[in-house]
Amino acid sequence: MMNSVDIHPLIGYSIGDELLQSRRLMRHGPPPLRGAMRLFRRASGRRMRLRDPSVRVRENAAEELEERQSFWFHSKPAIILDLLWNLVFVIVGFTVLGLSVEEKPLVPMRIWVVGYILLCVVHVGCVVAAYWRRREAGWGSGGSESLVSGSNVGGYGGEHGLADDTSITKNLESANSMFSFIWWVIGFYWVLNGGQALLSSSPRLYWLCVSFLVFDVAFIIVCVAASCLVGIAVCCFLPCIIAILYAVTDQDGATDEEIDRLPKFKFGRVSNSEKVNGEVQASEGFMTECDTNAQTDHPISQADAECCICLSVYENGAELRQLPCQHHFHCTCIDKWLHINATCPMCKFNILRPRGRHEIGQV
Repeated sequence: MMNSVDIHPLIGYSIGDELLQSRRLMRHGPPPLRGAMRLFRRASGRRMRLRDPSVRVRENAAEELEERQSFWFHSKPAIILDLLWNLVFVIVGFTVLGLSVEEKPLVPMRIWVVGYILLCVVHVGCVVAAYWRRREAGWGSGGSESLVSGSNVGGYGGEHGLADDTSITKNLESANSMFSFIWWVIGFYWVLNGGQALLSSSPRLYWLCVSFLVFDVAFIIVCVAASCLVGIAVCCFLPCIIAILYAVTDQDGATDEEIDRLPKFKFGRVSNSEKVNGEVQASEGFMTECDTNAQTDHPISQADAECCICLSVYENGAELRQLPCQHHFHCTCIDKWLHINATCPMCKFNILRPRGRHEIGQV
């Protein structure tokens, strides 16, 4: 994960930021998933009785989705769609202005339309400038490898000049977003204040302004709704989300060989009268390592006899995978995750970069 300059604008944005940037169709997707996850955790955590490890897994999965989402929104197809979308606004705006020359609105709606078009043009300039700076720095050309490589800004050509240029672009975009919000309020007031009289005197300008205003509101609603739905899906249907990512994204995490090197265990339940290694255990079950001659049973407490990814209790005979950080999950659940991201979904321990024993298992 990135540990230096924030080059993923999506991470850390609030819903308020998204409302101010509503016209950025593809550059900024739904509000941050981790924020929606925390809200959903507070609202339904007691009903669902999610344990803290399961919640941490879901918050880390939401973070992974955010970073991949940020990469997708900065990819060339997304940027092209964004530019085309804003270009449509500019063309439609100028066309209606040309067709409504003879209209005499009661309020300065022409000035508002011209201002709206200029804001679109400024946004397009910021998008192009940011894209070329990232391309010159090597970011985006290396695919999604940068998401999981753990490289710092230097891996992106992160000179101080790049950071300064990015900061200037961000400040310009923030100023453009703030002024866009103010301009939207002004347009809403003029349309509402003009009412029927404005519709009668200048119908083309009236409907153009209404269309721009309605689109912005609709886009805000879609963004917030999408964020909430994805947050709920991550919380309740995480295995499905992982399966979708496994199928549609680059598998730039661990390879099959690296995953197969991790120990695999078979779970067995323990009744009250059973013994493990000659001693009565007050545990839910035990893990027996597969593919080894010296089979040793490892007891598991009742609280830990559950996969934090799918929230299912371990069934007798279930195959488990244990990571170097000692966290264990269903093989079918964790193997797909490790193909996407070679870190423990609970504590973020990187299985490809072993650390000291004192670091393992720290959250």
